[in-house]
Amino acid sequence: MIDVTLLREDPELVKRSQMARGESPETVDDALAADRGRRAAITAFEELRASQNAHGKRVAQAPKDEKAALVAEAKELSERVKAAQHAVTEAEASADLALSKIENIVIDGVPAGGEDNFVTLRTHGDVPAYDFEPLDHLALGEKLGAIDMERGTKVSGSRFYFLTGIGARLELALMTLALDRALAAGFTPIIPPTLVRPEVMRGTGFLGQHGDEVYHLEDDDLYLVGTSEVPLAGYHMDEILDFERGAKRYAGWSTCYRREAGSYGKDTRGIIRVHQFNKLEMFVYTTPEEAEAEHLRLVAMQEGMLQDLGLSYRVIDVAAGDLGSSAARKYDIEAWVPTQGAYRELTSTSNCTTYQARRLDIRFRPEGGKTSPVATLNGTLATTRWIVALLETHQRADGSVTVPEVLRPYLGGLEVMEPVE
Repeated sequence: MIDVTLLREDPELVKRSQMARGESPETVDDALAADRGRRAAITAFEELRASQNAHGKRVAQAPKDEKAALVAEAKELSERVKAAQHAVTEAEASADLALSKIENIVIDGVPAGGEDNFVTLRTHGDVPAYDFEPLDHLALGEKLGAIDMERGTKVSGSRFYFLTGIGARLELALMTLALDRALAAGFTPIIPPTLVRPEVMRGTGFLGQHGDEVYHLEDDDLYLVGTSEVPLAGYHMDEILDFERGAKRYAGWSTCYRREAGSYGKDTRGIIRVHQFNKLEMFVYTTPEEAEAEHLRLVAMQEGMLQDLGLSYRVIDVAAGDLGSSAARKYDIEAWVPTQGAYRELTSTSNCTTYQARRLDIRFRPEGGKTSPVATLNGTLATTRWIVALLETHQRADGSVTVPEVLRPYLGGLEVMEPVE
């Protein structure tokens, strides 16, 4: 939820943000009207309550012969108060609905437009070249005994898979390397629940435009999370945080689930776009003033991982229309996938400013001031999809794959993954 004061004082800024996202500026006018209606309803209710209280005192002090008429008036006044209270409830619901249609205010400099309007900030590494016909990650995974899509489909359906043998070990190595780096950077490790209540899913902004990608267990009214960002955002829900020792940084290791409802026919081969995967997600609570600097620190950690894994990549500033409702700015890092001749997303890092914290009521107390919403940020430090770029980038002519040096200690010193066929 955006700052209602900002909406009232600078609606044109909010309209510009909505338009940059490709949304209608009318959502801002609707929210302002609903906010005025809510405030008017509250004022009317409070005035009636004051009248009711004053009338109650008159009844108590009135002579006996006047009490009957005053009691009748009190009864009528009570009905009006009840009606006014009901009107407040309806007006607040309308205001909440109207405000929920306004997404986070984009940070100055974020490119306007949709998915294709990103800006490339920098690239790293040369595009790999081979003196043989490179195999895609699934063909390599099958040769190595690392990926079994056929049995994944047999057991669970399309877009499911088994990681077997060196594939399972490789994912654990990636995740453990990421965890070690997060620990060194002061993050607290967390293994969170992967089922959350509706208010947490809604509070993080995942029941909006992409709500159809979320798995919902109707009998329990719980949602399977697509990222540990969700339970980590809910971790401090309804709390006042102490930043005396600095930001609170968490590294969540979890399985993630996505319907991929909007990706029919896309990336059906291999493990680029699947329903279940593992991820180590960084999540930070900090002051709004420190949020942008924290955002850059998260990106630097991601780049350090990808560089040490020997991957070529680019960093992009994601356009406003592709941010999702909660992010005010998002940087994606996309690694080069040789057989696709394209960069593909491996990490996203979002600055959600105070948007999620307002919805989840997470605050801090600035020195000498009243409580204020915190800023939240999130970013991927390792996930299953990275295996795609690793296998393809480091493959050799015989179908073997060189293990990046940084991963070897996590694989018992293994230097080359050999075919098992």
